[in-house]
Amino acid sequence: MNDPLSIGRLYGRRAGHKLRVAQAELVEDLLPQLAVPEGPLDAGVLFGDAKGSGRPLELEIGFGAGEHLAARAAMQPDHGFIGCEPFLNGVVGALGHIRDGGLTNVRLHMGDALDVLNRLPDASLSHVYLLHPDPWPKARHAKRRFMNTGPIDMIARKLKPGGEFRFGTDHPVYVAHAMMVMQQQAAQFDWQVETAQDFLVRPADWPETRYERKARNVYGHEVWYFRYRRRQRTAD
Repeated sequence: MNDPLSIGRLYGRRAGHKLRVAQAELVEDLLPQLAVPEGPLDAGVLFGDAKGSGRPLELEIGFGAGEHLAARAAMQPDHGFIGCEPFLNGVVGALGHIRDGGLTNVRLHMGDALDVLNRLPDASLSHVYLLHPDPWPKARHAKRRFMNTGPIDMIARKLKPGGEFRFGTDHPVYVAHAMMVMQQQAAQFDWQVETAQDFLVRPADWPETRYERKARNVYGHEVWYFRYRRRQRTAD
């Protein structure tokens, strides 16, 4: 799977329960102000910065209800954050966090993250996050997992040397699949791990999400945290 844009849609339906009036107003009023525009993207296009300003850009793929995205944006107010989420109810959750936190450094794309990644310059991102993606646990659906060669190759191209790709899941099938994929990416990424505790304990700057907390506390699932550092491009 060499072309990440040829793999098709990696998600199912885009809407869940009906929006309440206040939620619908957020979508109508706030989302247009924060929506990722069409065409080529950079910090200037997204945040009105002067070209070459050096504002670090971070991107989250499938941000759920937006807790992690908003928390990271609050931690790093001088960074620009791009959140991609195909589901309307998740976008509404993120809009609420952005409004309540008074965040001005977040832009949202309600759709496929591959579309946004494809429009960013190579070596433009300092961080990419893929947290608790749909595991597509049946073997016949493995090609629909985001953690596959095509999308990971694209992430590698878009990360700066030394940039970080973070992946988290509570699904053992996806852990095994992801580790296999990332082992094949050893020329592009260094796994930031020395002991088992390094991927069993959530790093201090990795905000916990509601989904993650429920997986651990309600369902008793183990949660795994993976950090990969982008190698210098001379090693590609």
